[in-house]
Amino acid sequence: MPDNPLAAYDWPRIRRLMFICHGNICRSPMAESVMAHLLRQAGREDITVASAATSTEELGNPIHPGALAVMRRHGIVPIPHRARQLRQSDADDYDLFLGMDTANVRNSLRLLGQGGEGRCLRLLACAGLQRDIADPWYTGEFDATWDDILLGCQSLLKLLVNS
Repeated sequence: MPDNPLAAYDWPRIRRLMFICHGNICRSPMAESVMAHLLRQAGREDITVASAATSTEELGNPIHPGALAVMRRHGIVPIPHRARQLRQSDADDYDLFLGMDTANVRNSLRLLGQGGEGRCLRLLACAGLQRDIADPWYTGEFDATWDDILLGCQSLLKLLVNS
């Protein structure tokens, strides 16, 4: 593995981001909303964001109330949302896939097929961290998830605009 795995990405050319989690009701729509907010603040509407699930468990469901509450406390307007599953065709529509944990990255690669190779990483890798963002659906710790997602998205923004 290279000393800096982020060096493999052509950051200035990345314009379409897909955030991935298990059910697409907590972490990934939170990351999508946070990143959209940060991009607006930075005047970078040329970069688009979306989110999806690796499972089918929550298809069609809205953002989890706990995720909504923490975003609203921090002044983030949640994106309009219904959970959807990642599709192989998403490899044609997005430049980078950011999983919230190792299982999300592994499952994204499986769902995307060859089109996902070299384009999937964990969000916290953007901050130089080699750990997962815990799923608040299981932990109930929406504030801890918020902290990790904000750190990951702020770090991702720096990579996108300063590279």
